[in-house]
Amino acid sequence: MNIGEIARLAGVSRSTVSYALSGKRPISPETRARIQAVIDELDYQPSAAARALSSGRTRTLGLVFPPAGSHYTDMQLDFIGSLVEAAAGFGYDVLLAAAAAAAGDGRQGLRRLVAERRVDGAVLMEIRLDDARVDHLAAAGFPFVTIGRVGAPERTRWVDLDYTALVGSCVSHLAQLGHRRIALVNRSERLFRAGYESAHRSLTGFQDACAEHGVIGTAHLCGDDAASGEDAIDRILAADPGTTALVTVNEAALGGLYRGLAAHGRRIPRDFSVAGIAAGRWAAAVTPQLTAADVPAVEMGRVAVELLLELLATPDAPPRHFLLNPPVSLRASTGPAPAPADVAG
Repeated sequence: MNIGEIARLAGVSRSTVSYALSGKRPISPETRARIQAVIDELDYQPSAAARALSSGRTRTLGLVFPPAGSHYTDMQLDFIGSLVEAAAGFGYDVLLAAAAAAAGDGRQGLRRLVAERRVDGAVLMEIRLDDARVDHLAAAGFPFVTIGRVGAPERTRWVDLDYTALVGSCVSHLAQLGHRRIALVNRSERLFRAGYESAHRSLTGFQDACAEHGVIGTAHLCGDDAASGEDAIDRILAADPGTTALVTVNEAALGGLYRGLAAHGRRIPRDFSVAGIAAGRWAAAVTPQLTAADVPAVEMGRVAVELLLELLATPDAPPRHFLLNPPVSLRASTGPAPAPADVAG
């Protein structure tokens, strides 16, 4: 079934059917009703390509979300799902583009996305402090928002977690429990060197909070997998056996961190406390449950989509941004610091 067949059955021209579908020109109520009756009877659905040609819009948003490693982690897939669901609520589809792996700047993939106009706008994730993707889209005049802050953040639309403040809150909580030697388990060396803003802001928050509370802090980079988490515990305790707590921003390594502590005879939270930033369902999935600032993935996906649709509707409106600072949810993984004689090693 196509527009020509609808026009024949409704007794109108093809252009009249096209105008009725696109709304580009006024059609009399009687003619519109006759065309709609044929469409309803035949259950006609215009193709996405046809809608894009007639309206100049694809009703599709691009999600530029490079996997941090060789594959997406379960936590990253949760984030993707939340944004896809948010877009669907506004009648939009999402095209996932894995442009910009950590080793490159990703501009080649973005050039195709922009040149071919496959999407109306883009949401960029895994933002770096100096991000060539942002520069490219801004220079091309292509609508985009970011989950994360970059460059001059007041000039772009974005939603982000306040990693500096959240890591600081975790350190403050542990310091108030009496912990004086605390480690930070950050993202991987590759991502840190690539300038991932969450990794750098986390380190800043950790160092500032340790200085504020008079805590001895050591920072460690860690790959996004369980084995790297176990290795991080080996390195932490080898460097300072007196460490009694850690803060992690690496969800993917969380299970390995727990296993590594168990292998060293450190019981959570009796001998060693763990806090961090993680999605609520992942914080609740480990035993004991993780004391953490819960990542509001659903809210962040919804806000990013709303900001992008606002930009598409009113390109000249002043840019808005949201810096989220969820509270640290106290669960079972943190407790008072053990007495020095009780610390293993």
